[in-house]
Amino acid sequence: MRYAAVFLAIALTACSTTAAPLQPIPGSLTYGRVMHSPYPPGTVVKHTFLGKWGYRTFERYVVQPDGTLKLTYQDISPDFLWD
Repeated sequence: MRYAAVFLAIALTACSTTAAPLQPIPGSLTYGRVMHSPYPPGTVVKHTFLGKWGYRTFERYVVQPDGTLKLTYQDISPDFLWD
């Protein structure tokens, strides 16, 4: 029983409810500028581009009530597959 309590305590301390906000990288729609969208608030805008060293970057933005784009998702993966 004591081991279960220790394991539970370690597992709970490893959980984090706050994550660092995503940062735009070169090639992102909002890198170094503020983008305004003509779409209604809540619309999801997807963006894909080749980033550093040929890695494919997938991003999703959500249009905010003031028309700006907020980066909500970012995934970087190789643009090729090994057989």
